[in-house]
Amino acid sequence: MGLENNVNVSIYTNPKFDWKQMKQIRLELEKGLNPVEISKYVNPIYSIPQMYELFKGIERNLDVNYYANPEFNSNQMIEIRYGLLAGLDVSIYNKPEFDNKQMQQIRKGLEKGVDVSWYAKPEFSWEQMLQIRFGLEQNLQVSIYTKSEYNNEQMKQIRQGLEDKVDVSLYANPEFTYWQMEQIKRGLEQNLDVSWYANPEYTWEQMNQIRLGLQNNVDVSLYANLEFNVNQMKQIKLGLESNLNVSIYVSTEFDWKQMEQIRLGLKHGIDVTVYAKPEFNWKQMFEIRWGLENDLDVSYYAKPEFNDYQMSEIRIGLDDELDVSIYAKPEFDWKQMKEIRLGLENNLDVTAYAKPEIPWGQMKNIRLELRRY
Repeated sequence: MGLENNVNVSIYTNPKFDWKQMKQIRLELEKGLNPVEISKYVNPIYSIPQMYELFKGIERNLDVNYYANPEFNSNQMIEIRYGLLAGLDVSIYNKPEFDNKQMQQIRKGLEKGVDVSWYAKPEFSWEQMLQIRFGLEQNLQVSIYTKSEYNNEQMKQIRQGLEDKVDVSLYANPEFTYWQMEQIKRGLEQNLDVSWYANPEYTWEQMNQIRLGLQNNVDVSLYANLEFNVNQMKQIKLGLESNLNVSIYVSTEFDWKQMEQIRLGLKHGIDVTVYAKPEFNWKQMFEIRWGLENDLDVSYYAKPEFNDYQMSEIRIGLDDELDVSIYAKPEFDWKQMKEIRLGLENNLDVTAYAKPEIPWGQMKNIRLELRRY
């Protein structure tokens, strides 16, 4: 095809070229590019995309020597070619140690007229370069965060803080994750006393609970404590926001689910002292709370020796006004209690099987027999 189009095929008739490379060279010659200029870069060491970029530069009369290095991939060559087209000093970034995305950030900085020497360094990722470039474009004090120990998200939080004119020195610390930085920044934007939580030892979720407490004007001193996890902090905060006497459950002895049951009891105006005890798990507390809220005599089952299933059977019996004293005994498991309760509901003489030594399955058979008569 080259001969048919009067192309000087001698430039590419070399067995070192594969057919695709030959085709690329032929197409460029057919466009009328100077064979002498092209011949300088007709080399099997260049891939087809690399040749394409070199020929594009020649076509625009660019000095392609700036990127005629086979160490540059085609994407790097594109960034250098774009810089040459814009009349930029590409020598700042035409280095193989910069990938194409890093080159792009340096090129864009040169186009904006900023001092790219702040970030034209291989140790910065392109995302870090982007944050520094954005700061330079807004005339921010980028020296605060142009440090490789900050990842791009941390840089972003510091940059945004500088934009919002907050005291970034309170969180411009590599020990803070970017999520933690965001919580401190948001607090500063709300004019809150972030000293309560500007501590790398707090998770960002804990920081968030303290910040929300400060925002809602509650006494965060009651839960701004590293010993409380985020869920415990939340339960205390919710109680404070509802003006409840949280001192009853502000203790590391209670997990957050226990705290929740105590808080809900306080909210409903019941005597939580009956179950606000660490020896009750949250499920037991739930059963006691439910009984208190329904005006039941929970003294029958508000005992640690009953598990939550046993408590539930006693509570249901009380709700049905049954004589639960017959089975409200720890020696009965919950399935035995259920069989006795069902018997009482049917006005059966449960004394025939209300004995701890009788397995629940046998109890069921006796109960069903009694129902037949």
